[in-house]
Amino acid sequence: LMNAAVAQDVEPAHIAQHCDSVSLCFSKGLGAPAGAVLAGRRAFVAEAWRVRKLLGGGMRQAGVLAAAARIGLEQAEETLRRDHDNAPSQPTPSPGVRELNSPLCSVSLEAVETNIVMVEVKGLSPAELCAYLQAVSEEEQAEMGCTVSILLFPWSERTVRAVWHCDVSAHDTELALNKLGFVVRKCQE
Repeated sequence: LMNAAVAQDVEPAHIAQHCDSVSLCFSKGLGAPAGAVLAGRRAFVAEAWRVRKLLGGGMRQAGVLAAAARIGLEQAEETLRRDHDNAPSQPTPSPGVRELNSPLCSVSLEAVETNIVMVEVKGLSPAELCAYLQAVSEEEQAEMGCTVSILLFPWSERTVRAVWHCDVSAHDTELALNKLGFVVRKCQE
């Protein structure tokens, strides 16, 4: 919800007005260690509260977590806009996946709206690409001067999903793109 609101430059309520209920996780993109809120009709929220209690959900002295969630909400627009800008399909700060000119990986710029980038993979499986990106080697250290381990998710038979969040900087993005370039070169050899 928050990523969509920032990408569309609208208030979250503008999007949520079309929903019967909304759940917002404070750790997804907002940087809080835990927590979520649920909004909807009074009866719906009351039933959700009852079921949560039935299943043993609840925390004591959760004020510290609530404070982290509040900071995440207050800084959401700035943080999420930075995440969107760091996505490597954007023109800045890095040239992005498309600049690799590799038959192994491609990104459709038209499909990128927020901090999520879907990378199409050809010539190897998405799981293999993810394994190569996560692994580090002495050869990588020697060639690049550092080692980088990237955690991506094999999304489908031909796609890898990459998500930028508050803990991934522009510098991290540059390192990740360098690592992807390294892996692509090694796979093409």
